Order: sequence, then structure tokens, then C-alpha cells
Amino acid sequence: MLANVYRPGIALDDYWVSEKYDGVRALWDGRRLLTRGGETIHAPAWFVAGWPAMALDGELWAGRGGFQQAVSTVRQQTPDDKAWSKMRFMVFDMPGKVGEFNLRLRATRSTVQQMNLPWVQVVEQRKVADHAALQLLLDRTVAQGGEGLMLHRGSSLYRAERNDDLLKFKPYEDTEARVIGYLPGKGKYVGMLGALQVETPEGVRFKLGSGLSDAQRRDPPAIGALVTYRYRGFNDSGIPRFAVFMRVREE
Repeated sequence: MLANVYRPGIALDDYWVSEKYDGVRALWDGRRLLTRGGETIHAPAWFVAGWPAMALDGELWAGRGGFQQAVSTVRQQTPDDKAWSKMRFMVFDMPGKVGEFNLRLRATRSTVQQMNLPWVQVVEQRKVADHAALQLLLDRTVAQGGEGLMLHRGSSLYRAERNDDLLKFKPYEDTEARVIGYLPGKGKYVGMLGALQVETPEGVRFKLGSGLSDAQRRDPPAIGALVTYRYRGFNDSGIPRFAVFMRVREE
């Protein structure tokens, strides 16, 4: 399932709310861990020992602020036990279970409880009364180092598509674009990257320079890489306003 962006005015009665974990999306297919793009994740044998022969959808997470550590750990072809000991699999759904999310949530809680592994945890889900309560929860989560919130419609079926059954609520909007070129740096960035030339899925091209570290300017994301950026609305030509590079997106 893929998330739309939460909009004030959406009826919250049927939604469960949880923290949005800033890690690597992963699917346990009953035999192995896979990335969202279907690539095998080489987790240590002990990490997945005793996992059920059924699908679990979740996030490989290294704690708040640990995104780069999670990515580095997951990328390794030969798993590092020390690095994996800091990882948790935060489970938020069971794709193979028939029925609405309310029922799948009960099954998820029961399954993870039976697994009884400290590094496999169910994502905490809660109800909120209204938009004001949701905003307060977002503010508190972000102040504590969290990325944002996810809203999951209780009556929804598991569908591998983007719709309002799953919503994300963050203090800014973010999305992805593809790197199509480089612009040279000027001033203190002479000899380094000045900005990435990127293209959105809708075909809009623009420069993305803000947010890049000096290390990324010396060794920029590859042509063809998918990068995540945050922004605040669009100008009249459709180009994102105040776009800031966040990270290379794992595919």
C-alpha cells in the first residue's frame, strides 16, 4: 500500500494513527525479507529465525534519526551482526490476511506477540478525536525526533496502490524525482556539484541544490537515481517551491 497526503477535513473516525518510521520499507514474504522494489535484504539468519510462513509488511528501523544507519545496514550483502542488533522490524500490516485493517491489526498483534522477539514489534496504533488532536500528536512526535504520522483506514482492504486508505501527515510535503543531470558549483562550490537536475514523474524538470552536503556535492547521486525532496506548494509553472534535497531513495 502507498500513502496519499492527509488533508484537513478528512473524517478521522475510521482511521488508526501511528508514527511514521524513518527507515527502510520491507516485506517479509514468509521466507525472506524484500525491499519495496523486490530486492532481497540479506538479514542475519538469527534475525529472521522463527518468523511465520506468512507475509508481514513493515519498516526496518534503527531508531529516530537513524535513517542512514538503517540504509547502510540493509545494503550490506554480508550482514553485520553488530549493525543488525540495532535494527527493529516495525510491523504495521499482514498483506495475506483477508479482511479489513481492523481485523488484520488484531492478527498482526497476535502474530508478533507469539513470535516473542524483541527486535520485531507491532507499530502502535491509536485513535484521535479530531484534527486538533491529530495536529497536537504530530507536533509532539516531531518535537521528540519523529518524522510524522501515518493514518490507516480501519475498514480498508489491503490494496497495492496509492489511495486515501493510507495517509501520511508531516510538517512538510515530500516526494521523489529522478536525477537527469548535474550543474557545476560556483563560489565556494567550484569544482563540486552546484545542483542536481531532476525530473518528476509528471515530466517537470527543475534544479535541486539546497540541502546537499559537501560530501554529496563531491560525490553526487548517480544519474538515474531516485531522490526524495521536501517542498511547500508549487509555483505557476508547476515547479515545487522551496525544494530541499533530503536523501537518495532506496528502490
